[in-house]
Amino acid sequence: MGFILLGLFIVLMLIGIPIAFVIGIVALVGIFDIPYIPELTVPMKMFNGLDSFVLLAVPLFILAANLMNSGKISVKLIELSLAIVGPIRGGLAHANILVSMMFAGVSGASQADTAGVGKILIPSMKEKGYDKETAVAVTAASSTIGVVIPPSIPMIIFAGLTNASVGALFLGGIVPGILIGLSMMVFIYIMAIRKKYPRYDRVAVGKFLKLLVETIPALFTPVIIIGGIISGFFTATEAAAVASLYTLLISMFFYRTLKLSDIPKILVDTLALSSLSLFALAAASALGELMSYYRLGTLAQEFFASNIDAKWVFILIIIGFFLFIGTFMDAIPAMILFVPVILPTAIQFGVDPIHLGLIVVITLAVGLITPPYGLCLLLAAKIGDLSIERSLVAVLPYIAIIVVVLLFIAFFPDVAFYIPKMINPGLF
Repeated sequence: MGFILLGLFIVLMLIGIPIAFVIGIVALVGIFDIPYIPELTVPMKMFNGLDSFVLLAVPLFILAANLMNSGKISVKLIELSLAIVGPIRGGLAHANILVSMMFAGVSGASQADTAGVGKILIPSMKEKGYDKETAVAVTAASSTIGVVIPPSIPMIIFAGLTNASVGALFLGGIVPGILIGLSMMVFIYIMAIRKKYPRYDRVAVGKFLKLLVETIPALFTPVIIIGGIISGFFTATEAAAVASLYTLLISMFFYRTLKLSDIPKILVDTLALSSLSLFALAAASALGELMSYYRLGTLAQEFFASNIDAKWVFILIIIGFFLFIGTFMDAIPAMILFVPVILPTAIQFGVDPIHLGLIVVITLAVGLITPPYGLCLLLAAKIGDLSIERSLVAVLPYIAIIVVVLLFIAFFPDVAFYIPKMINPGLF
């Protein structure tokens, strides 16, 4: 029956059915075949999968990102980024990456970054002489940093699945996120020299200080979120609520760029985007019950115990597996389905859950820019009016950069944890 379900999964994917429905259909068919498990188990598991306080963080962080975009805070961050890196050759592309790193410190959602920043910077880059491929690729690739630099929605989900510390995962994501961003900037600088991309004049000190003062309230958001979680003042979900409320207040009363009449549309957009991940999560919870029945976790442990005797081989297999899974599945359902399967084996090989979390989250971030799922790439390609085929070719160097950083963190975890251990050694 297992091969039949796998075949059904592949066929449904090939005919274009959305992945959330594919997961749900396979779960229903599989459980229907088991005589002593009632079909009612599927909707029950779907509802139970969503009945979690931690999962409230998903729509709340997306709400914070949408409030930032609607409140034009992202515009302020872009202006500050241009003031910092604009004078470098290819300054607008550098600013695209830097603003994604800043945006990541608020939203935890890469799609919101692509949509908000892309609508502004992709047209601007094309006007300044950048080709479509570069504009789309830089925007899509840099937005993946949104799930690496804290706060990160996938990290919150991983922590809920493994009982790992959210604070430790958040701190652990800072160094990899910065490394990915800086590596992309180095590549862009080399390409900018070759293609003679423009740069901006250096901003006067007075104007720079004015921009910095204007953006301090927005830049203070990640300090509130991460500081509150690490200190134990509030949970990740409460941090998401605080971030949403804080972003709302500074948009309405400090920047005065948001009106009460804007709120209904923002809420509708938030619910629409949240529902994509949450419905897939609910369906994955039902499929997870079926996977437990077939003892996939035990089978995986037995396979690795019999065939793999080196930790580094196990890590490479995990990276390759999640790179493949990420091409057609969102990070949240992918983690719900497979993290419980691999976790016992990872611990057996001596892989710390926090380290495993970083590996899984960064690997699945690549899936945001690899078709057929590739949601960030699809959004950027649509904004830039570029075909998916050309967009994929353009983004390949950035995928290589992320994978190189991923392998570096996977095999030299002390690099990622050095600064976090200095900040709060009790979490590690």
